[in-house]
Amino acid sequence: MEENSDRTNLSNVRRVILVLSGKGGVGKSTITTELALAFRHAGKKVGILDVDLCGPSIPRMLRVCRPEVHQCETGWVPVYADAQQTLALMSIGFLLEHPDEAVVWRGPKKTALIGQFVSDVAWGELDILLVDTPPGTSDEHLAVLENLRKHRVDGAVLVTTPQAVSTGDVRREITFCKKTGVRILGLVENMSGFVCPHCSECSNIFSKGGGEELAKLTESEFLGSVPLDPLLTRSLEEGTDFLQAFPESATFSAINAIATTLLSRLQDD
Repeated sequence: MEENSDRTNLSNVRRVILVLSGKGGVGKSTITTELALAFRHAGKKVGILDVDLCGPSIPRMLRVCRPEVHQCETGWVPVYADAQQTLALMSIGFLLEHPDEAVVWRGPKKTALIGQFVSDVAWGELDILLVDTPPGTSDEHLAVLENLRKHRVDGAVLVTTPQAVSTGDVRREITFCKKTGVRILGLVENMSGFVCPHCSECSNIFSKGGGEELAKLTESEFLGSVPLDPLLTRSLEEGTDFLQAFPESATFSAINAIATTLLSRLQDD
């Protein structure tokens, strides 16, 4: 029986995780990037598929700016963020002529590109593929699911901030997952307090505990909280590896604990 191109390019990808948020600006791409780095430090070969069409920021976070995207016999070759080729990336940002260019497309063109991204990237062997999706519950999400389900989707990580305005939107994202049959691997509360760069004291600028409370209400697993940390912000701006640079920080511990929990859950399946 002849395999289609989706199976050919994804057949050696062992796990696929969606990273979702109910609204923009909650740090979904930050969590995706740091999870990818944490998995890589745990010895995994990782890929990131950045289908956030309106804000493809991961190339900058990994300092992979405007590379040439090459093709092979089976499709697009992902761009590697490290010399060891253990962290692969494909982003809509690679296809824009200028980094400030806006993607002003109607739904059918967006969904067609997402389908092409999912089926035509030659990932090779990966332990984990993280899919950074646009915010909300739109056609783009359905396009991602429809195309990935030809292979597999192991579950979704939902990102929120502590405030009620954010957790309310994530509650709708949880409903979306349940309606579409996507397993929720857990919730992450991002921007949970501010870490002072001078004394390392954590202050709750917004509020605290909204993500954990939502997890209890919806019977979802709470994976952990990640604070606002100037060192993390600077690392993302400069495209450097925060986890490698600041292994003694509380933020490192938080991110590493979330990644360890996810790996444990995936290995138990």
